[in-house]
Formats: sequence, structure tokens, C-alpha cells
Amino acid sequence: MAIHFNHTILLARDSKTSADFLADMLGLPAPRRWWPFYMVTTDNDANLDYMDTEGEIVRQHYAFLVGDGEFEAIFNRIRERNLRYWADPGQRKPSETNDHDNGRGVYFEDPNGHLVEIITRAYGSGGWNP
Repeated sequence: MAIHFNHTILLARDSKTSADFLADMLGLPAPRRWWPFYMVTTDNDANLDYMDTEGEIVRQHYAFLVGDGEFEAIFNRIRERNLRYWADPGQRKPSETNDHDNGRGVYFEDPNGHLVEIITRAYGSGGWNP
């Protein structure tokens, strides 16, 4: 059997609001409820399962490979909502995008501070070496 990434759990203050945010930002179908989770499913059938917590939320990073058209649509939603965004994961380049591997990339935060990244080229695919 081939190995495929299936799911991960993201802690949230409000799992429904957080899942709705991610699905809307990425242009994905509305989240599904399953047990204590609100599940956002990507086009390759991987799930991001938001789960409520009252404890500490440790910031995580999630990267999504998207096409040029999807990048533009997502980036437009970022700007329309006046969300802060960065060209780098260290958030030292605010209000910028990057062009790594001859593509485009940008980082923004979800409502819990998780860092969401969208890129149009997989890292290492275009010769970029930091």
C-alpha cells in the first residue's frame, strides 16, 4: 500500500470558526463535523481537524501547494480582509510575498496564530537554495 498523509489535529479556541476560516480562505468545501472535530479536507483528501481546547495553543505551520489562479484568489482574500501577511516564516518581511523556486509564496495566520503558507512551487523544484 502506498503511504499518504491523512490528517492532523489543530488546537483552537473555537474549532468551527477556525475551520470555517481556513476553508473559506483556501476556497475549499465547508468543514464537516466528526466527533469533536471540524474537518477541512484538501483536494488530495488530507484532513485538517480543528479541536477545541482551553489549554495552551502551540503555534504550528501548515503549507499548501496551490496553482497560480488559486494563489491569486487566496491572496486577494487576504488583502480584502486586511489580514497581515509575510514573505517569510519568521515574519520579518511584512506585507511582502516571496518568489522562491520561481513561484510565489506568502504566510498568514489563522485565528489561533497557526501560520498558514501558500506556495505555487514546491520547495527545491526550481533551484532556489536559501
